[in-house]
Amino acid sequence: MGKDPHVDAEKELNKAELYFDVENYKKAGKLFKSAGDLYFKLNEFKIARECYSYAAKSFDFENRSDITIEALRSAGDSSILIDDFSTSNKFYKNTIRFIPDLHKVENRNLYFIFFSTLSYLCLILEGKQDQGLDFIKEIRKEVESEYFKDSPYITLIKNLTIAIRDKNESYLTKIEKDFNQYDFSQAEQKLLKLVLALANAHISLKTNLSLDKDQYTTRDIINLTLNLDSTPIVRISKYPFYDYSFKKLKITNITMSLSDNITAQKKPEFPITLNLGENFDFMFALKPQFQVADPFIGPFLITCEFDDIFLVYRKESEIIKPNIVSPPPSLEISMNNLRPPLIDKSFPMEFLIENKSEGDALELNVEIEFPEQLKVMRGTTKKQIYSLSSNEKITWEISLKPIETGDYTIKLDIKFKDPDQNLIEETKSFPFAIKM
Repeated sequence: MGKDPHVDAEKELNKAELYFDVENYKKAGKLFKSAGDLYFKLNEFKIARECYSYAAKSFDFENRSDITIEALRSAGDSSILIDDFSTSNKFYKNTIRFIPDLHKVENRNLYFIFFSTLSYLCLILEGKQDQGLDFIKEIRKEVESEYFKDSPYITLIKNLTIAIRDKNESYLTKIEKDFNQYDFSQAEQKLLKLVLALANAHISLKTNLSLDKDQYTTRDIINLTLNLDSTPIVRISKYPFYDYSFKKLKITNITMSLSDNITAQKKPEFPITLNLGENFDFMFALKPQFQVADPFIGPFLITCEFDDIFLVYRKESEIIKPNIVSPPPSLEISMNNLRPPLIDKSFPMEFLIENKSEGDALELNVEIEFPEQLKVMRGTTKKQIYSLSSNEKITWEISLKPIETGDYTIKLDIKFKDPDQNLIEETKSFPFAIKM
C-alpha cells in the first residue's frame, strides 16, 4: 500500500512551521515551498497558497528576492484556482517591491511587465480595469522604453483595452492567436481565458434605448425603456477555447446622466437576475421640470455581475435628446357674486381669468353669454386682451339684474393662441340660480 500524499504534505508543513518558529528561515522557506507543491498537486489550493505565502516570507528574511518572487507567483496562481482573484492580485502586486533587487536588467524589465500584466487581468475580473491601467502606467517608469514598447504583454493589454472600449471583438481574436507566446502557467492561462470570455460577454451584450413619445411637455412623464439582450452570451458560453460557461447574469444597477431639467421619478428595483439568452426591458420614468436649450438623457452605466463572481461596468455612450416643449396655456376662469342676486335688484358679478400655465396666452378673446332672465345693466360681455402672461390674472365686473327666478347657465367662450401661434378654443359653463 503506497504512501498517502496528504501525510507527506502535512509532514513537510509541520517541519516548515518548526523551522520558521526558531527563525531558521532558509530551511523553513524550502519546506514551505515543498509543502505548497505537494498540496498544489493534491488540488488543495487554499492550503498550498498559505504554504507559498510563508515560503515567500521566509525567503524575504533571507534576502532572496528571486525565489521570493517565485513563491508569491505560486501563491497568486493558487488563488486563481479557487476563484479568489482579489487575493491573486495582491500576491502579484507584492512581487513588484522585490524586482529592483534582481541583478539582471532584462529580468527586471520582464518581471515588472509580467506581474503588472497579471495584476491587470485580475482587476478586469473585479471590474477595476481603469485601476489596472493606472498600475501599468506606474510600472512603465521602471522599464526601459524600447523593452516596454516591444513587449507582447503590453500588446496584450492594448488589445484588451481597445476591445472593451470600442466593443470590438476582433482585438480579442488577436490575443487568442498570440496565446501560446505568453509564458503563463496553467493557472495564469485560466485567468487570461476568463478575462477573454468576460470581455467578449461585455462586448456582446446588446442594448437599445427608446422613448414612448416624440414630444413631451413639462407636465408629462418621459417613459424610457432600456432593452438588454443577453442572447449572444449563450454563444460565448459554448466556445470551447474559453473552457468556461456563464450561468447567470445579474444587473445590480443602471445609472444615467440627466440634464438639469430632468429628474428620475421611478426606476427598476435592483438587483435583477436574468437567465442567459433573456431579452429584458428596464423601465424608467423621468420628469421634465422646465425647458432648457439642450435637454439630454445619457450616457448610461450598467453594472453587471456574471455568476456572482465577475464584475463588469458597461458604459453606454448613447445620448437621447428628448423634445420638450411648454404645455399649451390653460386658463382658469371663475365668477363670484359680490352681492346676493335678488329679483329686480342690480348686483355686481366679478369674473376672474388666471393663467397658471407656463406659456403665455396671446390674443385672448372672451365672450360671456347670459340667459334672458339676467339683464346686463352695466359692463361689457366681450373682452379682448393682447397677452396674458404666465401667472398673470385679470378681473372685471358686470352689473346684472335678475328678472325671473330659476336655475340657469352662464357660458363663456374663450379663444386665444399659444406661443407657437396655435389657436385654442374653450367653453366654460357655470350654473346660476335666481331665487325670490
